[in-house]
Amino acid sequence: MVEDKWLDSIPNPCYVMEEKLLRRNLSLIRSIMDRTEVEFILAFKAFALWKTFPVFREYIGHTTASSLYEARLAFEEFGSRAHVYSPAYQEGEFDEILKCASHVTFNSFSQYNRFIETVSNYNKVSDEKISCGIRINPEHSEIETELYNPCAPGSRFGVLQSQMPDVLPEGIDGLHCHCHCENDSYALEATLKVIDEKFGKWLTKVNWLNLGGGHLVTRADYDVEHLISILKAFKQKYPNLRIILEPGSAFAWQTGPLVAKVVDIVENYGIQTAILNVSFTCHMPDCLEMPYQPAVRCAETLDADACKQPDAVARHIYRLGGNSCLSGDYMGSWQFDHELQIGEKIIFEDMIHYTTVKTNMFNGIHHPSIAFLRENGDILVLRNYKYEDYRDRMC
Repeated sequence: MVEDKWLDSIPNPCYVMEEKLLRRNLSLIRSIMDRTEVEFILAFKAFALWKTFPVFREYIGHTTASSLYEARLAFEEFGSRAHVYSPAYQEGEFDEILKCASHVTFNSFSQYNRFIETVSNYNKVSDEKISCGIRINPEHSEIETELYNPCAPGSRFGVLQSQMPDVLPEGIDGLHCHCHCENDSYALEATLKVIDEKFGKWLTKVNWLNLGGGHLVTRADYDVEHLISILKAFKQKYPNLRIILEPGSAFAWQTGPLVAKVVDIVENYGIQTAILNVSFTCHMPDCLEMPYQPAVRCAETLDADACKQPDAVARHIYRLGGNSCLSGDYMGSWQFDHELQIGEKIIFEDMIHYTTVKTNMFNGIHHPSIAFLRENGDILVLRNYKYEDYRDRMC
């Protein structure tokens, strides 16, 4: 938790990752790995603060990438070759991806046919052989939000059971699937049952199965013992398989806040909005996409329409608004125990996973700094953003 004694010493706005909380998550994940002999790898799509990678390397050995840039980040900054999956590889980038990869998963047999010769030629001359896989679509999902559902009818992701050949093409060593989004172990149990029923005959012919992300093992109510039991049972049925999970959120879950401040307070039709020096659309886009209201320290999260109640002002109920020109750059409602003041700090909890990789500079709004709170209480500012960062993204 952020302590008041150093709140004033960090830039504002600022994402603050806390080493103690990060190590808590990593220790739990490491213990699951040790007890199941299943590998967890870090998904950069949810977390890519590379200056913290030395801490990660104490617990895990590999990462997963979805693009050339992520693959380079794995190779150059994490220090190991990536498990790479992309919906579609491009000829101009694929050779560079191979230099940074240990595993390459193809989204379709069309992609496999287009690039397998390139992989084979690479493996003939390289000491680091690349293992290839194909993504399957079990047509089963535990995801409620359609925006994040990769197995919806008509999905562009993966090969259906009906599209699988009786014999896998030469060079396919593994299968990959992704059906979860911040789900529990019982969702995984249901998914494994479907995969077993639909793809069991191919599972006996490959060396590894990547179960993708969305396994929120570090959430407080996650049944870790149940997870361990179902993974052990699946490995017992398929002893030939190396099983891989690649969560992103689980590693950075509840590891730190976004610290902002109030820059104005406006009222319209009895609705109070505290305008902040951060933006939902720029700095917390998942809040608008899901949508969900994040927890705010020292405030009670209420139903979104609570700010419209006749006594909302008297009860210190506010919408929180971003500092962009997008009309929908706000969320609400939160109830504070006092009247908010201009300059007051607002602390959004659990703002490290996904937010830090999906931010943008719409409107040229100042990007929050990024800091790392060490276990000994020291603050390390990893990055301060300047005008030049915005300018250099433009032409």
